[in-house]
Order: sequence, then C-alpha cells, then structure tokens
Amino acid sequence: MNFGDDFTLITIIALLSYLFGSIPFGLILTKLGGISNLREIGSGNIGATNVLRTGRKGLAFFTLVLDIGKGFGAVIAASFFGNNNAMIASIFVVVGHIFPVWLKFKGGKGVATAIGVLLAIDWFLGSFFIFTWLIVGLIFRYSSLASLLAFILTPGYAWWFMDVPIVFACCIISVIGIYRHTENIRRLISKQESKIRLKNF
Repeated sequence: MNFGDDFTLITIIALLSYLFGSIPFGLILTKLGGISNLREIGSGNIGATNVLRTGRKGLAFFTLVLDIGKGFGAVIAASFFGNNNAMIASIFVVVGHIFPVWLKFKGGKGVATAIGVLLAIDWFLGSFFIFTWLIVGLIFRYSSLASLLAFILTPGYAWWFMDVPIVFACCIISVIGIYRHTENIRRLISKQESKIRLKNF
C-alpha cells in the first residue's frame, strides 16, 4: 500500500468515525420518548446525564450505552485496518460526539464516548477512567469534576502501560474533553456547579 492509499484510508476512517460519533442518541431517544427538545432541559446537553434530568431513567441508560457503544464500535471496526487507524478512529469519534455536524457542532461532553473508546483500546485503561470518575464523583458529588480528573489522569495511565500512539490519542481526547468542560470549570471555581443527586439514580 502506497502513501496515497494510506492517506485515503485514514481519511475514510476519520470521516466515518466522525459521522458515527455525531449521531445524537440522547436527542433521538428523548424525541422518540415524547420529549420535544432535550436542549431546553437542564444543561441543554445531549448526553445521558441531562437525559436523566428528564426523569426518564430508561432513556438515560440507553443513551449511556449507545454513546459508549459508538466509541467502542468505531475503534474496534478501525482496528481491522491496524492499530494506528484505530487511534485515528478513537480521536474522531469523540470529536464527532462533541462537535456533531447535525447539531451545528454543539454536542455532548464526550465522557461516555471516551469510555467506549478506552475500553476498546484496552479494558484496563477504560476501567481506570471509570474508576477515577466513580471515586471522584462519590467523594465530591460533582459529575464535571469527576470527568475532568478522569480526562486529566488518563494520558498518565496510558503512559504507564501503553505504547506511544495510544498515549498520543489519549492526550488529544483528554484535551478536547477538558476544553468541552470549560463552562463547568468556571462554575466549579465560582461554586455554582450543581452536584450529583444520588436519589436521581
């Protein structure tokens, strides 16, 4: 395979991963469930956390599963064309979720999709992300803080026991995820961020 073929394959994988990541499952499921516009509820986000604010736990659960699934599926599918192409898919499926073309590039926070990506790369790496989120979330009761620390620490986890392409992909995903939480960071600093209410679960 020559450079032209390689470039074409990378472009196709990046584009398909981006479009797959752009599918707004939270918005689709809530509309099917009779909720007119998820954007007008809570934070206006399209992820499982905001779907949960509608009171529809089942829809929130399936949103979470599908958002994780698209991250997992994109990486697994691309892995048939080599590990480096899988890393391309891992980045672009998260970019697609956060900046979906269908929603004027205003999507979710990327946490669930990142979990799916990391689990597909290595279940141990994905488990570390989830474990970090759970520990921070249970102690401080801030979903955004839990997500931020999980994103911040994940490149370190990857550096510990993964190779360079995976570390690079994790760094890119983490930077994008942290950027998407900019407003949450401001609210955390001003102590205006809402806490996790365990009774909602």
